[in-house]
Amino acid sequence: MQPVIGCDVHKRYSVFVAIDRRPKLSKPDRVEHEREVFRAYLQTLPPGSEIALEATGHWYWIVDEMEQAGHRPHLANPLEAKKRMGKPNKHDALDAGGLAILLRNGTLPESWIPPRDLRDVRELLRTRMALRDLRTSLKHRIHAAIDRYGLHNDAISDLFGKAGREFLLHRLTGLPPETYAMLLTELAAMDDLEPRIAAIEQRIAEVIAPTPEVRLLLTLPGVGPILAPLLWLEIGDVERFPHAENLASYAGLVPRVYSSGGRTVLGHTNRHVNRYLRWAFIEAATCAVRLHACRSSHIGLLYQRLVPTRGYGRAIVAVARHLAEASYWMLCKRQPYRPPQHKADFVQDRASARHV
Repeated sequence: MQPVIGCDVHKRYSVFVAIDRRPKLSKPDRVEHEREVFRAYLQTLPPGSEIALEATGHWYWIVDEMEQAGHRPHLANPLEAKKRMGKPNKHDALDAGGLAILLRNGTLPESWIPPRDLRDVRELLRTRMALRDLRTSLKHRIHAAIDRYGLHNDAISDLFGKAGREFLLHRLTGLPPETYAMLLTELAAMDDLEPRIAAIEQRIAEVIAPTPEVRLLLTLPGVGPILAPLLWLEIGDVERFPHAENLASYAGLVPRVYSSGGRTVLGHTNRHVNRYLRWAFIEAATCAVRLHACRSSHIGLLYQRLVPTRGYGRAIVAVARHLAEASYWMLCKRQPYRPPQHKADFVQDRASARHV
């Protein structure tokens, strides 16, 4: 039996507690987060130790060091691990010992650890998303300032296109001086973001090769050259999901279920999910329902059936869930997207839609 160790990770230090066969917890060891000190301590542990640690904001380098030292790290969901420990008190040694006990008992709420190269490439798409969100935020601020002072023009559909820019340059002079200056600053910042986003997209095209998985995901309705690699990288190894519903739940597209005494209530979707994957599937669903070719397809019919009774938001989430579950089967079977053709498939999607 390999040694089992719990590691309570903090920003500047970690606390290690081992558990033996009896079982008995060892005295806690505090290790500072200096690379050489941390590496030296890992070398003192038995080779091939099983180490449980929580998924904090700085686990990347710690997992890398453990793997390079020949150990087997196990990443735990922090919120679920705390519930399973059930300890009224809390301190570093208790947390580390609790993780070791959960790992030894086989009840550790374990998360998948992506390979190091995959984690690195993910930063390309996640940074693009961050800059895109920043650009959208600037646009919202400019729209809000225009509306506050009644300078909007309904005849202009795109305030940031060629006609919209000419309109802004002529109408901004009607704003108070400081508001005028800040809007010019926001426009300049937005213009500065455009080439940076374009450079990242070019880098994505160069670094992320069109793998078979990416080519399959490109056949999904609403998925293009940016969303396909994002979906592939965030899903990772599809075989880690037992069923298609598990992938949809991981993407935050399945509502919570409260059932007791014969009464079932469906709540909101879970917040603690892969938000990048959730955004990608909802973005793909939004694009798909706007495509003329999809209006008479299964996706279009699903959306049109739900909008009148469930509203736009829930209808889009239902379509996104369909795309998530379709992605699972596409990657498992190595087949391009095919809309459901059989009546049973439509019944299954209707059942899924009722849970949104």
